[in-house]
Amino acid sequence: MKIVVIGGTGLIGSKTVERLRNKGHDVSAASPNSGVDTITGKGVAEALAGAQVVLDLANSPSFEDKAVLEFFQTSGRNLLKAGAAAGVKHHIALSIVGMERLQGSGYMRAKMAQEELIKTSGIPYTIVHSTQFHEFMAGIAQSGTVGQTVHLSPAYVQPIASDDVADVMAEVALGTPLNGTIEIGGPEKVRLTEIVTRLFKATNDPREVVADPHARYFGVELEDNSLVTGAKARLGQIRFDDWLSRQPPQKKSA
Repeated sequence: MKIVVIGGTGLIGSKTVERLRNKGHDVSAASPNSGVDTITGKGVAEALAGAQVVLDLANSPSFEDKAVLEFFQTSGRNLLKAGAAAGVKHHIALSIVGMERLQGSGYMRAKMAQEELIKTSGIPYTIVHSTQFHEFMAGIAQSGTVGQTVHLSPAYVQPIASDDVADVMAEVALGTPLNGTIEIGGPEKVRLTEIVTRLFKATNDPREVVADPHARYFGVELEDNSLVTGAKARLGQIRFDDWLSRQPPQKKSA
């Protein structure tokens, strides 16, 4: 089966491509570096020719409200138009758990717009809503840093390892379109402040974590249920501390 992975060289994309190739499928890792640009449309029709399945794992290079909306709308339209012309049988996209609850965020509104395009395209689809990745906890901490303090919401998060996400994406790619959404998340629900404290302790980071209910996440304040999965979600196997213990030592910045 020919499968095209848009964003196939990124964190989730590269792992998904590897899993599908190991199962013997013809997988194309499409990205601007490989001549496939979903914004201009360059190379998209050629990349999708003969493909049965398309996985859209691309992300916007800018999180500014207008730019991110334009990215997901333009990229989505170009992909879906080319997919329809190529006779794609299954369009898959990776989205965000809690996206519909966080529409005060420009990024979340952009993901909603992307999903609406997919749902109305006429192409059979599956949308995977994932919680935040283990790998991005450090970046979230950095976004709340002022000097030596980090202001973060104490709301619950349910981070998942990218390996667990890639396992699901590969499985979905080989399955039947759901014409619906599934949720995936990590094996533990923990307060964001606590998980970043654990990260700092493991990496000997001297910054102080401050619980701030008004601290913003992608531009919005969080509630306890904003970023966690529902009862029917599929849960990953890799706990945050186990993932953290396998990471190479980080170099301290001067």
